[in-house]
Amino acid sequence: MSTDTRGFVAACSVCARSKASHQAPAGLLHPLPIPHRPWSHVAVDFITGLPPSEGNTVILTVVDRFSKAAHFVPLSKLPSALETANLLVTHVFRLHGIPMDIVSDRGPQFSARTWRAFCQALGASASLSSGYHPQSNGQTERANQDLGVALRCVTARHPASWATHLPWIEYAHNSLVCSATGMSPFMAANGFQPPLFPSQETDVAVPSVVEHLRRVRRVWHEARAALVRTAARNQRVADRHRTPAPDYQPGQMVWLSSRDLPLLTESRKLTPRYIGPFEVDRIINPAAIRLKLPLSLRIHPTFHVSLLKPVSTSPLSPPAELTPPTLDIDDHPAYTGVWLAVGGNWTGRDTPASNNHPPYKPGRLITATPDYSSLLRTPGCVTARLFVLPVARILASQ
Repeated sequence: MSTDTRGFVAACSVCARSKASHQAPAGLLHPLPIPHRPWSHVAVDFITGLPPSEGNTVILTVVDRFSKAAHFVPLSKLPSALETANLLVTHVFRLHGIPMDIVSDRGPQFSARTWRAFCQALGASASLSSGYHPQSNGQTERANQDLGVALRCVTARHPASWATHLPWIEYAHNSLVCSATGMSPFMAANGFQPPLFPSQETDVAVPSVVEHLRRVRRVWHEARAALVRTAARNQRVADRHRTPAPDYQPGQMVWLSSRDLPLLTESRKLTPRYIGPFEVDRIINPAAIRLKLPLSLRIHPTFHVSLLKPVSTSPLSPPAELTPPTLDIDDHPAYTGVWLAVGGNWTGRDTPASNNHPPYKPGRLITATPDYSSLLRTPGCVTARLFVLPVARILASQ
C-alpha cells in the first residue's frame, strides 16, 4: 500500500505541476575548460541601468578567463550584434589577439545570426549560457559585482561621474591579487607587476629578453596550476549541495520550472511551479538539455538540469495530458480555449506597438493548453475565462 501510494502521488500531474521541489538542485558542477594562456578564452556581458555620465549609460565588461584581467568599456546604449563585434575588435582583439572561445549569455546581441557568423569567420567558438542559468557566465557576473562595489564607493556623492572613474577602477581591478591565481591579472598576463610609482621601476627590470620569456612561461604555468586547484576545490564545495542529475534521454518527457518564465496570470503566487510536460529534444551536455517547446513560449529551449524534473508514470495514475481533450459540437470538433478580457483599452505597460507580439485585441481567441504557454507574453491578458467553441468559429475569430 505504501509503495502504491508513493507511485500514485509521484505520477499525479496536478501534484507535479503545483508542488515545489525541496530537494537539493540537480546537476553537479561542470567547470568550464581552463585556458592555457591569457586572452585565449574571454567572457563578455553588459551592465545597464546606469545614470547618464558623459553620454554613457551602459558598460561592456570583457574578462580574460585565464588571468582574470578585465576591460570596462563605457557605451551610450546597448549595442547591436554588429556593434558588439566592432567593439571587441577595437578594445580587445587589437590588443590581445583573436580568442578561441567567447562566453556570453543569450542576449539578443549574442543569439543573433550576425554574431554567430562573426565568430565563425574568426574561427572562435561562441559559448552561450543555458536559459535562466547565469552561473554559466559567472566570470563576468562576478566582475560586474566588483565593478558595482567600486562604482558605489567612488560615486556615492556624484553618481553621474561614474564614467570618469571607470579607467582607474579597471586599473585597480587588474592590479589586485586574484584569489584564484594567487597573483594579479597584470602579473598573470604579462609576467610582471607594473610599478605604482616611477621609483619602483628598477624592481621590474629584467636582465635580458630570454630571462623575461622564461619568467612569463613560469608565471603562466603557476597561474594555470592555481586555476586547476581552485576549480577542483570549488567543484567539491558546490557538489556538496547538489545531487546528480537524472539520466535524461531524447524523447523523454519532463516538467519545466516556471520560476523564471514570464507567465501572465492573475496571481503569481498561485501559478503552477512547473509547466509541461515537454519532450527532450537533445542532450547538449550533462548539465544542459534542449526541449521541444511550443512556439508560443518564445524562449530559448535549452535549460539547465536544475530547472527540469522527469515525468513519473504509474499504472495506478492516468498519464498527463499534453493537449486538452477534443469535443464535438454540431458535428464539428471543438477545443478548450481562452478568451481575453473584454474591454476597449489595453492594460499594463506593453502595447502591440512596443513589442514584437501579434496585435491581440480584447475579445480575441488565443490557444489554451495545460502548460500555460498561451499566457506567456500576451499583451492585455489580465483576466481570462474558459469556453468551448467549434473549429469553424475558432478559425473565424482569428
